[in-house]
Amino acid sequence: MTALDATRAELGLVVLYLNKAEARDKICRAIQYGSKFISNGQPGTAKTVDSTTTLARKVFRLLKFVNDLHGLISPPPKGTPLPITLIGKARNALLSTFFFLDQIVWLGRTGIYKNKERAELMGRISLFCWMGSSVCGTLVELAELGRLSVSINKLEKELRHVDKYRDERYHNKLKQSNERLLALIKSSMDIVVAIGLLQLAPKKVTPRVTGAFGFVTSLISCYQQLPVRAKAKSQ
Repeated sequence: MTALDATRAELGLVVLYLNKAEARDKICRAIQYGSKFISNGQPGTAKTVDSTTTLARKVFRLLKFVNDLHGLISPPPKGTPLPITLIGKARNALLSTFFFLDQIVWLGRTGIYKNKERAELMGRISLFCWMGSSVCGTLVELAELGRLSVSINKLEKELRHVDKYRDERYHNKLKQSNERLLALIKSSMDIVVAIGLLQLAPKKVTPRVTGAFGFVTSLISCYQQLPVRAKAKSQ
């Protein structure tokens, strides 16, 4: 493969990535929270970028509540314990509610919906729903990591006389564990972001802290949206 072919292939991956609405949303999210970190809530260019990007992202999320509504009514993977299933469904319900109410917030901020007080109330309720979904996500990832740990330990005993790193099953389990761990970190940090946006602990979770945590979780989300090939090369 020539250098030109390699460059063309890499640019193809970039185009594939940027063609995803979700990927563009997460890039905008990184800009939003990066600006929040820089501004620390103070008036200026960074705060203006934060505000305008926040409003722009809401357009990306129009009708997105349908995704989690579909997840809510879809059957869980076979073998999933009932408690994990229920927490996962609660997460779907909360996230779907968040995205639905977020549309009302967008309508209010654009002036289409005239009742600003109710729109702000809907916005606050939606953030509580998002925080609840992040808590549920954290619990699900913890439980799934526990299940994976047990499964990996059993597999290690089975492969104790051979090179386990050459076993495809072991490799897949480790990959799943790493993905779950990354999702756990993101969900846990998003709880702090929600606390900051709701101003539940304004002295500890300042706009700068909220921006820092939000920026990190945005980068994680951007990574999670990478094509499989690009992920493999980064590992």
